Parts: sequence; structure tokens; C-alpha cells
Amino acid sequence: MPGRDVDTPLLRVRGLRRLYGRRVAIEEVSFDLWPGEVLAVVGESGSGKTTLLHALAGHHMPDAGSVWFDTRDQGHVEIYSMPEGHRRALARTDLGFVHQNAADGLRMNVSAGANVVERLMALGQRNYGDLRVQAAEWLARVEIDPCRIDDTPLTFSGGMRQRLQIARNLITLPRLMFLDEPTSGLDVSVQARLLDLLRQLTRQLGLAAVLVTHDLAVARLLAHRMIVMQQGRVVEAGLTDQVLDDPEHAYSQLLVSSVLPP
Repeated sequence: MPGRDVDTPLLRVRGLRRLYGRRVAIEEVSFDLWPGEVLAVVGESGSGKTTLLHALAGHHMPDAGSVWFDTRDQGHVEIYSMPEGHRRALARTDLGFVHQNAADGLRMNVSAGANVVERLMALGQRNYGDLRVQAAEWLARVEIDPCRIDDTPLTFSGGMRQRLQIARNLITLPRLMFLDEPTSGLDVSVQARLLDLLRQLTRQLGLAAVLVTHDLAVARLLAHRMIVMQQGRVVEAGLTDQVLDDPEHAYSQLLVSSVLPP
């Protein structure tokens, strides 16, 4: 696989397959993701969306296929061929993962500020004053009052926990984010502002993202391209507006008409 090249994708997925016992969760999934691009993965529950997301993020080894990522230092590397320590380091720097259930992505008994800067501390930052300033800044960016910096997520509402999780991931400015229903639990106005923040980051920093969502309106707002999954397979792929406005596959047509009626 070649090293970094402006004409090569940030993420290259080929022939991904994942089994749970004898059940096929994902089958022959292949796509490229480019720097600054947001790809939405949509489909009904059980279609394989979240399984795919965890396989891409290095959480669950696939039974077949490969996931290549263009790293800062080594060019393209196959994620599952990396030593475990290197894969963990990659997850703390170039990658971010926002869980649908915020409690899965937070340390619930640790202060909000400590949650936000934990990735920075893992990278060696130790100046308490600087860390506290950065934590307060990111809390404000996701519309959590910085005066809550010493409170634990246990005292936060569900929506605030999700916003805290987003800040925790974005603070290291990763190059690729995996987003599993990132705006669930947020009211419409906060959801819109957070999506706008993510759009700004993709433009300004070359941040790419793979977004799993049931909300096709969120997909339309945030994603450049979309893939539609059914029973573990990609049945349609294309530009987001094209897929939503003129779906070709019968399943895509049913999905869009049930959520976005004319």
C-alpha cells in the first residue's frame, strides 16, 4: 500500500465481512473516504450500520476484508495489522468515536473537565492550568456552562452527556470521527448548532467522519455522501441529496418515503 498521497483516500475499506455465529452482520462492504468528507450510513435497525462503524474504528476485528487508514507518520496502514498499542494510540489521536449512549464514551465518576482533557493527558500534557482552560473552552463550544467543569456526568442530563462526549473527542482535533447517532437526546436547536460545529471542523481542519444515523434530515445536513444498508450489505451509494431525492433501490425508496414523505 503506498504512503500518503494527495490523490489517495483517508480511509480505504475493502471487502469487509463480520459474522456473529452463523449470522452475517456485514458482507462485502467496500468504499473510500476522503479528507474532509462526511459519509452517512443509513438503514433500519439490524441492517449492520453500527457493526460496520465498530469494525471501521478498530473495535471488532472483521472476519474478512481490510481497513486502511492514512496515518500522519506512516502513510497508509491496515488497522487490524497494527500492534494493539499502536491501534490504541491511533484511537487517542487521529480517530474519535462518539457513542449513541453517552455513558459508554464517558467516565461517569470523573469531572466534566477531566473527561474533556483526558485524551490530551494521554498525549503527555500535564500543565493543570492549560488543561483547565482548554476544558472550559470546549465545554462552552458544546454549550455546557463552564461553571459545570468540576461536576461529574452523573449530574448531567442525557443531552448534556452527549455534548460532553463530543467535546471529549474533538479536543485533539482528530482527522477521522466515527459518529453513532451523535445528536440523539439533544433538542433541535442544540442539535443544529453541534452539527454546524462539525461541518465547520470538516471544512477548516480536513476532518472526515462516518456518521450512522436514523435521522435522514441529519444525514442531509451533515453528509456529503450516503450508503444505504440492508441485511449487512450496501444496496445503494451516492451523493446524499441524490440518494434522498431520487433513490434507485426499492429498499432505499421505502426507507426514504417512510421518513421523508412528499
